[in-house]
Amino acid sequence: MTKARLDGLYLLLLGAAVFLLLGIVLERSAPAPMSDFKAVYYGAQLLIQHTDPYKEGEILRAYQADGGSFPPDPDISRSVRRSILVCINLPVTLFLVSPFAMLPFAPAHVLWMTLMVGSLILAAFLMWNLGANYAPEISGLLIGFMLANSQVLVIIGNSAGIVVSLCVIAVWCFLKHRFVLIGVLCLAIGLAAKPHDAGPIWLYFLLAGGVYRKRALQTLIVTLALALPALLWVSNVAPHWPHELHSNLLAASARGDLNDPGPTSMGAHTLGMIISLQTVVSVFRDDPRFYNPVTYLICAPPLLLWAWVTLRSRFTPERAWLALAAISALAMLPVYHRIYDAKLLLLTIPACAMLWAEGGLIGWLALLVTAAGFVLTGDLAWVIFLGFIRALHLPAASVPGQIVANALVFPVPLTLLAMGVFYLWVYARRCSIPDPEIGSR
Repeated sequence: MTKARLDGLYLLLLGAAVFLLLGIVLERSAPAPMSDFKAVYYGAQLLIQHTDPYKEGEILRAYQADGGSFPPDPDISRSVRRSILVCINLPVTLFLVSPFAMLPFAPAHVLWMTLMVGSLILAAFLMWNLGANYAPEISGLLIGFMLANSQVLVIIGNSAGIVVSLCVIAVWCFLKHRFVLIGVLCLAIGLAAKPHDAGPIWLYFLLAGGVYRKRALQTLIVTLALALPALLWVSNVAPHWPHELHSNLLAASARGDLNDPGPTSMGAHTLGMIISLQTVVSVFRDDPRFYNPVTYLICAPPLLLWAWVTLRSRFTPERAWLALAAISALAMLPVYHRIYDAKLLLLTIPACAMLWAEGGLIGWLALLVTAAGFVLTGDLAWVIFLGFIRALHLPAASVPGQIVANALVFPVPLTLLAMGVFYLWVYARRCSIPDPEIGSR
């Protein structure tokens, strides 16, 4: 191993150590730790007890029966109540979490945290392993920074930490042609549990053709195999679950509620902020009939171009990294995502390292947009920024208060858009160059 690779590995390990140690400390001291895990844990526990988890009040009953309580701060308590007590998880997610729900909460949450931390560190190492072939120190620095800024995942225990990690692991397995069946299972679990995270990655392999389309179809079969028993089980316990889940989603997305992307949301602009483009568009008009269509109109052209280029171009590993880098950023924008879903940006590391190694203006731009994405989706940076804003005590109706509010909304979605468009531009540009063996005929 060269000195550069060792230095890059040390940077990664340093970030992993900060992630692990600081995450555990903050989880123990947080006013409402593991709130997102509690939502799926008690939902799955209700299913085991043959009780409908989507029915209002049932999770509250199970939570309080297990000694659960809420923080004394009314604002925090309101947010925690919405995140725990309103079941918006898919039946497959509850099905997959049910083995944890068979255990008491204390060991269950330790096992969950161990799985989440371990899978994310493994996924980070695999992406560093690929990026290190081009620029080991840059790859280690970016990945180490991302890991060191991922404490929210440990604090709230959201399943995105595991799903995103499984997607990244699957990408490594498919493109390295190693442990392919494990990769199929990893991507299938991600696709079943959080299709808005894993779906774009699955779509890339479907469009890439050849053996990768075969992997995508195998993944789809395994996904259906996971979904079928989950749907049968939940439908038996809660026959009206589709309507109830739909009602819960609408309630959680109502104006001012937890998943509302608008300016009045209780959960869109906090530490675990919503990063979809609706948060930006809603500043101009807080109406889903406006901000949803506008967001789709903005996102449709780059996404359609990405799909068209992928479908028409011949596969190469270099093109694959550029395609995955583009979609990992663009996929966050049109539909609901929070800042911890952006750990999917790990998939930009090989492309960034490759372009940096090539040098020139493109290499510097790749490093700039990728570093900006990693910094602005980092937890510690936002802890400092939000703490500074609270210390200002600015009235919300004042001009400075409005400027600060917009400063919370605009950076992450617009940076993701810039990242996605940049990598898409490089991807389309590389794919427009004729392949040497084709041009020589």
